[in-house]
Amino acid sequence: MATTTIRMPEELKARMAAAAKQAGTTSHNFILQAIAEKTTQEEQRVTFHAEAEARYAHIVSTGKAIAWEDMRTYLEGRIA
Repeated sequence: MATTTIRMPEELKARMAAAAKQAGTTSHNFILQAIAEKTTQEEQRVTFHAEAEARYAHIVSTGKAIAWEDMRTYLEGRIA
């Protein structure tokens, strides 16, 4: 396992240590979990934007899209 050094303000370090303690884990594990969560979040954001761009490109190239009334009906059904 690789080692990485991070520098953080003392206030943040104290808050992180307190949060880790409340979570019942070590500061080290808390940091690893936070990095893993942020990494997953960014990967999902990139995937989401790529999918959105691909769908928009398809709409532009084909001119086909779902009619607003059909989409509204679908969304209202999901809400209900």
